[in-house]
Amino acid sequence: MKMPIITLLSDFGLKDPYVAEMKAVILSISPNVRTVDISHEVGKFDIRMGAFILSQAAPYFPEGTIHVAVVDPGVGTERRPIVIETRRSLYVGPDNGLLMLSAVREGIRHIYNIANPRYMLKSVSRTFHGRDIFSCAAAHLANSVQPSEFGPRVDDPVMPEYAKPRINGSEICGEVIHLDGFGNVITNISLMDLKEVGINEGERLSIELKDNVFALRLCLAYGETPLGELLCIIGSGDFLELAINQGNAAQAYGLKVGDVVQVKPSPH
Repeated sequence: MKMPIITLLSDFGLKDPYVAEMKAVILSISPNVRTVDISHEVGKFDIRMGAFILSQAAPYFPEGTIHVAVVDPGVGTERRPIVIETRRSLYVGPDNGLLMLSAVREGIRHIYNIANPRYMLKSVSRTFHGRDIFSCAAAHLANSVQPSEFGPRVDDPVMPEYAKPRINGSEICGEVIHLDGFGNVITNISLMDLKEVGINEGERLSIELKDNVFALRLCLAYGETPLGELLCIIGSGDFLELAINQGNAAQAYGLKVGDVVQVKPSPH
């Protein structure tokens, strides 16, 4: 029998007992589950950063993995707790866009509101749904409870703009979703998006970003350009990124998360 896997991602850090409390709830309900920490160092309340980190890690887990993500500044409000069933995984967390970058890439089948008290702790706090609702739901999913048993279907989930870039003719409008530790500027534009407008690796493209227009070749490696020179590349997470060979592109151009990126084939 295959051991269920539950991953955990949050902005809780490891100083406090919150992560341990979530794992304790999971193991109390489903003692044979395997828990894996993706990260608990997401910036406080930074939903976009959490969405990006989750989207990078999730594809490498086996099919059927249950992903619990908690970056939840709206905890205790009317925002819904949800379960998302995709073509290869299950996602549990708040309906605030955190889960959508991953879920959209995998193909969403159904979304359900976690409303059935049977699958929550008996006493649900207004400040810690990660323990009292999300961990419980994940553990019951690991015990083969069907997603549809958690509550009514959700047809209007929060869908942030960074979940999918917009394509208009030969132009893609996306945004910066992450600045990594090297200063690489990672967008939400995938290689598939580029191919949809006729751009393949090795070809030139025009990138407009924060009052700058760059005509660059889509490189296959950072080292294809001289030291200190700007380049663009499809990174390990399948997203278009701007980088400087052994430099810091974000710092050099004053770029930040949320900046709008427009991409189209370069005429020269």
